[in-house]
Amino acid sequence: MKQYLLSIYQPVTATEAELPSEEFLAPIVANLDALNKEMREAGAWVFAAGLHPTATATVVRYRDDEALVTDGPYVEGKEHLGGFTVVRAPDLDAALEWGRKLARATTLPVEVRPMEDGESC
Repeated sequence: MKQYLLSIYQPVTATEAELPSEEFLAPIVANLDALNKEMREAGAWVFAAGLHPTATATVVRYRDDEALVTDGPYVEGKEHLGGFTVVRAPDLDAALEWGRKLARATTLPVEVRPMEDGESC
């Protein structure tokens, strides 16, 4: 079975104070827990994680034989990668169904991409 990356995109907020309230997040967390359980029981779940805010990011870039390290995200945009799930699925249609369920659970856009098998990298 192939593995697929389900990338969860969330809106960029101006400040950490704009993060959703615990009251808002509670049903989303419950939905995610239920979906992760469903994925595990189906044998599809491989790994999942949320990410700290983009302000914690560090970018390493190699230029002219020197590693340049800068704070913050590499690109600025209206959305950023907030978390991800890796699933096993027999085909893209099955992976897209997990992506639909994840988008419904998180209320956020989810990008579904096949992963390389690791042997060609």
